Amino acid sequence: MAQSIEQTRDGDALVLRPRGRWVIADAQALDARLAEVRPGAVRRVRIDLAGIEAMDTTGAWLLFRLKRSLEARGAAVSVDHVGAELAPLFAQIEKHPVEPIKRTHRGFGLIVLLAHIGFRTVEFLRLTRALLGFFGEVAITFVRTGAKPRRLRFTPMVAQMQRAGVSAVGIVGLLSFLVGIVMTYIGAQQLKPYGAAIFTVNLLAVGFLRELGGLLAAIIIAGRSGSAFTAEIGAMIVNEEVDAMRTLGLDPIEVLVVPRILGLILTLPFLTFWADFTGLAGGAVICRISLDIPLTTFLAQLHSAVSLWSVFLGIIKAPFFAACIALIGCNEGLLVTRSAESVGRRTTQSVVQAIFLVIVLDALFSIFFNAIGI
Repeated sequence: MAQSIEQTRDGDALVLRPRGRWVIADAQALDARLAEVRPGAVRRVRIDLAGIEAMDTTGAWLLFRLKRSLEARGAAVSVDHVGAELAPLFAQIEKHPVEPIKRTHRGFGLIVLLAHIGFRTVEFLRLTRALLGFFGEVAITFVRTGAKPRRLRFTPMVAQMQRAGVSAVGIVGLLSFLVGIVMTYIGAQQLKPYGAAIFTVNLLAVGFLRELGGLLAAIIIAGRSGSAFTAEIGAMIVNEEVDAMRTLGLDPIEVLVVPRILGLILTLPFLTFWADFTGLAGGAVICRISLDIPLTTFLAQLHSAVSLWSVFLGIIKAPFFAACIALIGCNEGLLVTRSAESVGRRTTQSVVQAIFLVIVLDALFSIFFNAIGI
């Protein structure tokens, strides 16, 4: 039967009787039929579904849209003869209505800019509150685990150390070596005309040991391991493995988050030391090739330029960087919904937020160290 919607009067009420198949394949024709409804000034409307042959979500939503439109005019609308087979569908449409896209006036550029800034500010505060709440939950779990050390899953923690640490040695070392070469070239170009090429070693040592080594290692780990944490936990959410853990009485924070945080906290200081070493090695190679500074002279100048405390300053920051990366990665993973698009979006957000927070923390550490005279 072709789709139609019959309009009749029953006293002071308008009766609408949809007929035929109300399915997505005929959505365009159905929309045209509904556009022909002219309720006028009636105060009561009855939608009688007795003539419906078949209906899917699209057809139900179109009728629900008509119902809302009539109610917006001030009419009391009732739906009759829904039937047992259509009742669950209408209940879902009532509970989760699909809002149409509204075209709004763009307004002036300044207004749009202020609205965007306000929206982003509120979003940032919301994310900050959620992350602080997750941090508190993780802290409580750490306290509970510390009270009962047997609850700590040692094997997963070692596995995370291998994935985040040992597997990252190559990429961290290579990039640090290349950055050391670049820094040495830049320093040499600026200092050589003044006959102070030897102080290129000072520039390289201070820059790498205090700042660049730890920051470079943290950024690489944020992009490599932080995103992996989000993707792994997100995939478990999609596959309902996390729900299965909760059904078995297991705490996902204790099973998934704590081993990753501890593994990264124990690993990143060693990667920072490795980045410092390879960065200085790259600088030493260029000093020998371009500046004709032998290795013995390079090491002597390095010893006079920095102290052992300078090495520790860069390594001290590493556990804090690691905790931030792991917390953000795991938090974003647990926020994934059951879709592949959500996994990709949360993974991207994890990397961006982790790198941003690492740089902010590094700036705060630099301000603090300068304030106390270190």
